Parts: sequence; structure tokens; C-alpha cells
Amino acid sequence: MAFLMCLIFSNTAQAKTYQIGTDVTYPPFEFANKHNQYVGIDIDIMNAIAKEEGFKVHIKPVGFNAAVQAVQSGQEDGVIAGMTITPDRQAKFDFGTPYYKTGVVMAVAKNSRISSFKQLKGKRVALKTGTAAADYANSIKKKYSFKTVTFDDSDNMYQDVTTGNSVACFEDQPVMQYGIKQGLKLKIVSKPANTGWYGFAVKKGTNRALISKFNAGLKKIKANGTYDRIVGKYLGSKTNQAVKGKTFTIGTDVTFPPFEFANKHNKYVGIDMDLIRSIANEQGFKVKIKPLGFNAAVQAVESGQIDGVIAGMSITNARKKQFDFSDPYYTSGVVMAVANNGKVKSLSQLRGKKVAVKTGTAGADYANSLKKKYGFTVTTFDDSNNMYQDVVTGNSAACFEDQPVMQYAIKQGTKLKIATKPAESAPYGFAVKRGQNQALLSAFNNGLKDLKASGTYDDIKAKYLGTGGSQASVKSTGSSTEDRSFIGLIKQNKGALLSGLQETMWLTVVSIFFATIFGVIVGLLGVVPGKAFNWLSSILIYIFRGMPLLVLALFIYTGIPSLTGEKIPAFVAGVITLTFNEGAYIAAFVKGGIEAVDPGQMEAARSLGLPFGKSMRKVILPQGIRIMIPSFINQFIITLKDTSILSIIGLLELTQTGKIIIARNLEGFKVWTIVALMYLIIITLLTWLSNWVQRRTNV
Repeated sequence: MAFLMCLIFSNTAQAKTYQIGTDVTYPPFEFANKHNQYVGIDIDIMNAIAKEEGFKVHIKPVGFNAAVQAVQSGQEDGVIAGMTITPDRQAKFDFGTPYYKTGVVMAVAKNSRISSFKQLKGKRVALKTGTAAADYANSIKKKYSFKTVTFDDSDNMYQDVTTGNSVACFEDQPVMQYGIKQGLKLKIVSKPANTGWYGFAVKKGTNRALISKFNAGLKKIKANGTYDRIVGKYLGSKTNQAVKGKTFTIGTDVTFPPFEFANKHNKYVGIDMDLIRSIANEQGFKVKIKPLGFNAAVQAVESGQIDGVIAGMSITNARKKQFDFSDPYYTSGVVMAVANNGKVKSLSQLRGKKVAVKTGTAGADYANSLKKKYGFTVTTFDDSNNMYQDVVTGNSAACFEDQPVMQYAIKQGTKLKIATKPAESAPYGFAVKRGQNQALLSAFNNGLKDLKASGTYDDIKAKYLGTGGSQASVKSTGSSTEDRSFIGLIKQNKGALLSGLQETMWLTVVSIFFATIFGVIVGLLGVVPGKAFNWLSSILIYIFRGMPLLVLALFIYTGIPSLTGEKIPAFVAGVITLTFNEGAYIAAFVKGGIEAVDPGQMEAARSLGLPFGKSMRKVILPQGIRIMIPSFINQFIITLKDTSILSIIGLLELTQTGKIIIARNLEGFKVWTIVALMYLIIITLLTWLSNWVQRRTNV
């Protein structure tokens, strides 16, 4: 019986709940988040200690003065509210082990000229009642001859300064820094003074057991790293000076909403885009976003063409061998989606069928790991929209995609449905080339901590996924009243389409100019006397005409920089690619055009005493050019079409522009129809030009 009573009393003691008072407006130590939950350094420390020591706490945000008075009157068991340990307070309270060191700073309005205490003479200063900062200000106000006004909360104190009623305020350094990071229009103009320690307090002579538990728990959470994580969560680390003011080129995907996609203003937005921009802004550096596509972005980082990649990139062991990753910023899982009218409901029904995946994604890895077990075949696509359409049209029975991406696509009207629960959960991370850009990686981690502490991270997720994160219904970023007709799509995207067409034409004109020079030189080398020149011409034509354009583009854009360490701009890489490829074809028909001229023409010219060079210029080339002209025009058309392949290295030509528009509205058929018509109109005009030139040269 005695044993049973001891056990009951023991359990009662362990389950005891303590009433803990705190302030209401003292971020980052205690404040209400957007869900009206009390959070902050003090709150998290108290909850972590309670969990560690096996007791419960009921946090009561009553305000600093009310909390102190409630402890003195025995209404509450303790107070944790950024309470500085002073001799006066130690006479009335028992304090636990100090848990945070702080100091008092003076802050003024951003446009204020006040920079020292001496300038406060005859002016009014705002203080918060009962704080160490107020005590410090009152201790120096006679010396510097300023007046004081007190407020019960920090916000009203800050507003009194920003509105000009008071010229300055005094506040604890971390609180002031946090407020300024959140957008408070103040600036700190003094070094920390009157440094002291915050402590947890109980009424003197009472609740000694609670103080002992607090001290024991604080020691444990400092030892296991919980304390550092809590402080880092709200205050983060200092800005890395190695990145301040610099501009970094960051690669991303083009079709991975809601993480990255172009909105109707052709600006890249999404969780990844908002996150990297917010971190850059918070950490003092700039970013240049390059929508290259996932594979091209990854290869560009490896080759040193860009500084980092953020593209919903899952952190895997294989990728860790080539990249250094940031702290994870999102955790997703892979789901299988099927057509709305599809009969496939499980993985076991995929046997003998075809499955669509997107190259280089976690979904593709997951599908490939299952294909032997479930007996299906895999077909890959470079973008999500084509993968989805392959399932909608019935070519594939299913596709594998990250859950939030699939939810977003369905919300946008894609005729698919999710058939499985999320699997292969993996965290997303920002990546840099292994061993490089460590300062950028560190700045990303520091900024991510700060964004999470301030609530900005949650706001970004909620903007695109809804308040419930990945499990909530995904928000649609497009308007339900958007005109999705052909005319409506043209009106909404005419700026982007014309910009893409302009890039296509510019690429074509510049490339055909250099390709013609290259082709003519190589072609002439094939017909001049000298076996060495003829062999060189044949080899160059064979290599550049035989190499696939896609391979050549990637070799020039990512392969060469990997060897040389020198970056090649995407436009330059595109022009070089087309110059060599199209130039090889031009060389072939230049050589063929010259050889098509009757050999007797050269013999006749030479018999008249003309040297080889003059015979070529005066007799052979005029006849050869007439033969070549139609081929030149046709090659111009071919070059125009071949520019579409350069989307693989991120050039925003017409085809890439189409992909970006589809990533936002998922109107694949209509957008590709518009793009196809634009190509056909330009090619028709060029064909008419070719026919006209041909008629003129035949006269």
C-alpha cells in the first residue's frame, strides 16, 4: 500500500504543471506568431527544459510588469521574459542559471542625424516600463539632459520614435536587431552598454525545486545542442562578409511549379525563387536567376558556369559526391499520378505498361528502382508538361512526380489524379559545386535560419502551398477568370513570345553570318590543290556535321569550361555551336557547288593563262554561287529551326519561352500551336525569299 502511494505521488510530481508568466511584445524572446501561438527564445527554452525534466508549463503572456507582480503575489510560479538579473531584483527573486547575455543600445529613426548621447539634450526619449534598458536610460538622463516617456510594450515605443514624437529609444541589443531585420524603420547608433544576463526567476524563498529543474534542464539542452538551435532559429548568424555586395548566378528549372515558374509577367517566381531572393536580400548579396532546366543547371554548376542551383533538388548520397548542399529547406515525397479516367490504381497494375518520368528527378530515380519489381518500362522527358501529356493522351499509364508539384499541376487543370501515398521522402537543398562557393553556402544557411525565425519562410510556403504546407490543398497562382483561349493566351504572353522570337532571330542571323565564313573557308580548302587542305576540310565537315547538335551544345557550354575553368556565356556558346554545325553543312555544299561546275571551265580558264586563284574568282565561283544560293537560303531556315535545341543550355529563344509559359498555365497544346505558327510564318517568308532569289539567279 505504501509503495502504491509513493508511486501515485511520484507520478503526480512528474506531471505537475507550473504557471509561467511572460511578456506579450518582446520578440525574438517572446511573441505571438501568425497562428496566435506564443513562440520565441524564452518560450522555446522553457518548453525544452520542461520536456527534458519531465514537467509541464502553462505560459501566460500577461506583460512584463504584470508577470513580475504575479510572481511576487504567488499567482504564478515563475517568470521568463528577457528579465535582466540586477541586484535590486535579486533582493526579491531567486534566479536560475543565466541563459542569455545582452546589452542596451540606443536606436533612432532611419533618417535621423542623432548619433550620440550628447545630441539628446532637451529632447524626448522613449522607454519600455520596467526594463533594464529603461533603468540604463534613467541612469544617464541627468548627465545628457533628456526627457523620458514610458510605454508598456515595445511596438508603441518604436512607433513613438518612427513618428518623430521621441528622438530615440533604448532597447536590449538582440531585440532591437530582430526588430530592424523585420523591417522596423530604426537604426542602432550606439555600442551595447550596461551588459548583463537574462535569467528565469521565482519568488524569493519559494519554488526552489522549479529553479533546480530549470538549471538542470538548461545544462542538458546546452550539452545536446538544443539551446544553440533555439537561439539560431530566431537570431541566426551574422552576415558573411565574403558575400556581401556580390552577385551570384543561380541556375534553376523552367517547369517545376510551385517551386519555380514564370508568372504572366514573365518573371520567375515560386518557393525556390522567393526563398533565394529573400535570403540574398537578408544576407546582403544579389542573385541573377538563370532558368536553364534542371539537367542544364546541374551541369552548369559542375562546369563552373554558374555559382549554384536551386531547383527542388533532392539531397541524395550520389549527389553529395559532386555537390555541397545547404541545410534542407523542404521535404517532399514522390507520388504516382494517372489519367482521370485511368484504371491503374496501384504499382502492381503497371506490369507490361509504360511509365513517364522527368529526367534527373527523384521521381525518375524512384520509378527506376521499382521497374524490375513491377515489370514496367520507363520513358523520360525533359519537362513536366510533356510528361503529364504523355499520360493524359494514354501513351503512358502513369507518371512519377514530387507531391507538391503534382498537386499544383492538378490544381491548374491537368487531367490527372494522384493514385499513391507519398514515398521516398527526401529533403530539397540549395547546391554548389563540391569544395567551392562555401561562403555562399554558409550565407544561404544563415539566411534560411533567419527567415524561419522571422516567419518569412512560412509565409513563402503558404503563398504557394497554402497554410498547411505540403499536406494542404495547393493554391493556384493563376486567376480562375484568365482567358485561356488562343487569343487570350496570345494577349497575355505576347511580350514573352516576341522576346523569344527576337532572341531566335538574333541567334540565327549572328550564327549564319559566322557559319557562312567558316563554311566558305572550309569548303574552299576542300577544292584547292593540296591533299593536306582537302583532308582537313573533309575531317572538319565529318566531325561537325556528324556530331548531334545537342551534344555539341552541351560540350561547348559545360564541357570546355570544366577543362579550362573559363566561363562561356550561353549566347556565345549557342553561336559557336551553330557556327560549327551549320558551317559544316555550308562547307559541304560550297565544296559540292564548286565541284558541280564543269571541270572544263577551269581547264579553259587555265589554258587562257589565268592563275588558279583568278580562275576560281572569275570563272568557277560565279557559276558555283548560282548553284549554292538556294542551299544557303535553306540552311538559314534550318539554322532558325535548330535554335530550338539551344534551350538545353538555357537560352530564352522561342521554344524555351514556350516551355516557360506552359510551366505556368499548363496549356501545352495551345501554346505549342502558337509557337509552331510563329515558326511557320517566319519559315514561309524565308521560303518565299528563297524562291524569289532562285528565280532572279536563273534569269
